[in-house]
Amino acid sequence: MHTQKIGFIGGGNMAASLISGLIASGHPAEHIWVSDINPDTLASLAANLSVNTTSDNEAVLNVADVVVLAVKPQVLKTVATAAAYRIQQKNLLVVSIAAGITQKSLSLWLGANTAIVRCMPNTPALVRTGATALHANIQVSNEQRDLAESILRSVGITLWVDEESELDAVTAVSGSGPAYYFLLMEAMEKVAVDLGLTETTARLLVQQTALGAAKIALESSESPEQLRKRVTSPGGTTQRAIETFEQGGFSGLVARALHAARDRSVEMSKQSENS
Repeated sequence: MHTQKIGFIGGGNMAASLISGLIASGHPAEHIWVSDINPDTLASLAANLSVNTTSDNEAVLNVADVVVLAVKPQVLKTVATAAAYRIQQKNLLVVSIAAGITQKSLSLWLGANTAIVRCMPNTPALVRTGATALHANIQVSNEQRDLAESILRSVGITLWVDEESELDAVTAVSGSGPAYYFLLMEAMEKVAVDLGLTETTARLLVQQTALGAAKIALESSESPEQLRKRVTSPGGTTQRAIETFEQGGFSGLVARALHAARDRSVEMSKQSENS
């Protein structure tokens, strides 16, 4: 993979995190090209990561073996349509990280024979602890699958889904998921202050507890349910808190929230196809 020339159209935060992860994993910076309309973004990428930068998307397409579409969803149609001829001419692999844009839309804009991998990363990719689901259309070869996976794996774990529709569920679970944990952390911090702790102490305790719980879950073969029961002593403080959560309908509320997120993802995908 280190000999592959990787092009990014769009140099925002997610693209920058992928580029940083690629370089950290050994991919030569001189084999990475980035285009963006913002000169400050290009200057920052060139200065901090020593990659090739340009404001011309065509220049990226001319040299790349694979192109990552990392622009905002609302401008992707314009960008993809303009890039379609060169992508088809070179038979490039296209990796899209644009939320809510289906392979049907991408194929319509790029050409029916284009090899496309659609990805759903999440924001922890910014600190290389991301979770990304990928789906490939039938034009993608095994070698291209490996290439797409290696790009996204540079910022966290990756997994493939068999059906593109599964990406809507992925969006609800991991795509939007970090915000759910932030919401719980936010609520815990506020209550901790109400209970008499300083804001600094409350934040540190909540953050470290979240990190520790996640680390235990990652390193354990036990399920979250088993881990919860293991740290819940009968008649103790944890049991009292868990019972309060359950009396408030915690599990049902989580289910409704994730279903709502999944349904909104489906709506957004349909909107993109009709635009």
